[in-house]
Amino acid sequence: MRYGYARVSTIEQDHALQLAALKAARCAQIVQEKRSGVKQRPELDQLLSKLKQGDELVIYKLDRLARSLKDLLSIVERLQAKGAHLRSLTEPLNHDTPAGRMMLQMLGVFAEFERSIIRERCMAGQLEALKQGRPIGRPSRIPLQDQSEIVELIAAGMPHRAVADAYGISASRALAIYHEAIGRKRRNWGVLRTLYYDNINHAR
Repeated sequence: MRYGYARVSTIEQDHALQLAALKAARCAQIVQEKRSGVKQRPELDQLLSKLKQGDELVIYKLDRLARSLKDLLSIVERLQAKGAHLRSLTEPLNHDTPAGRMMLQMLGVFAEFERSIIRERCMAGQLEALKQGRPIGRPSRIPLQDQSEIVELIAAGMPHRAVADAYGISASRALAIYHEAIGRKRRNWGVLRTLYYDNINHAR
């Protein structure tokens, strides 16, 4: 049986291109997933577990299947152990011969390298946005006016749990807003933002 697997990294993307190609390849069943390659992929794991001898796993491109060369080789080993085959619609794959396995590994290396380059470009763009004072990431669901009022109320001595209940947020979120406003506790900015602010403090 021929199975198709399509994955996109974020909810803003869609599977249209991959689905069209997989349908044209006459896949009997197509599994879709919207997850980052670095996260768990339950749909893929479930699909791999159901493959049997002679089945074929069809993908649009290698980087839709594996997040690294190590991950790719692990998936190929699982397929081989089941007697199943891997087929890419845009790349020449053949893991049944030594030369084919070598080519597969080379393609995996290039795919991993391409992902690294894209990630570096994204981080560079975000860092530049931070330098220019532009916000990045998801905007807060709590309006700025509400945040200001939360800070003022807690500063005036009102229990942060009572403030949180009044604004319909968690007590920890209300306290985090207050701490951030008074500079007591810096928000967890993640790797990029931590690097940026550490550089600022070092320059001072």
